[in-house]
Amino acid sequence: MKILVAGATGAIGRQLVPMLVAAGHETVGLVRDPNAAAALAEQGADAVVADAFDRDALFRAVHDAKPDAIMHQLTALGTRDFAANARIRREGTRHLADAALAAGVRRMIVQSISWAYAPGEGPAEEEEPLDLDAPEPRRTTVAGIAAMERAAAELPEAVILRYGLFYGPGTWYAPDGLMAEQARQGGLKATDGVSSFVHVRDAARAAVLALHWPAGAYNIADREPAPGTAWLPFFAAAAEAPAPAYEPGSARGERGASNAKALRHGWTPRFGSWRDGFGAPEAWG
Repeated sequence: MKILVAGATGAIGRQLVPMLVAAGHETVGLVRDPNAAAALAEQGADAVVADAFDRDALFRAVHDAKPDAIMHQLTALGTRDFAANARIRREGTRHLADAALAAGVRRMIVQSISWAYAPGEGPAEEEEPLDLDAPEPRRTTVAGIAAMERAAAELPEAVILRYGLFYGPGTWYAPDGLMAEQARQGGLKATDGVSSFVHVRDAARAAVLALHWPAGAYNIADREPAPGTAWLPFFAAAAEAPAPAYEPGSARGERGASNAKALRHGWTPRFGSWRDGFGAPEAWG
């Protein structure tokens, strides 16, 4: 297949592009910076240059690439620009979906999140509603996710990957990442809120498999949703940070997510639990 990867230089994209090439797919990275083309060439991929907010340029890029499928891995989280990230989900996805439809692309794989579900008991499953009635600032995040997923779903074969919290190289939960630095400064508290994690390479493997999955949403997370009181001490130790202080309570929607559907479709994460990943040197390199 010919695959266009939008967001080819992000945390997922850097793992995903070599996997697609190794699997025999003709891979094209959509990038904003022309200088990124050299790095993609070293991975065996081509590059097209366009900004997701430039509708006309994006239409030309997708038309010229003529992909069989599009991987939507666009974010602005690397720069911690949350406003730009929300805009990418709304406007960037709208432009990308319209460009795909105009070019006759049927399949799109989309990076979404697994902590946008409405409150409920136990780990969330894919059929449960998103938390559209949440108060701000969560409402804005969930509304952006919902808009992104709706736009992508206009394609005949849209696969929505609702990822858990990423850890591993290039993510916030890495020894040199934002959360590790906050842990070393004592800024992270161990709460009762439940989170689901996924290693960034396991997340990329799910995207490769999703090229052949039925349309729909899939939670991509490890098997052990856990409260901060359980996982944060493990992460702090890996980050060489002091043991975190306990803070009772949890935030809205902190319930984790069930990965059962993805497992049924053949995804087997290398790190089945954050317990394995946080303690494995190979998880961080």
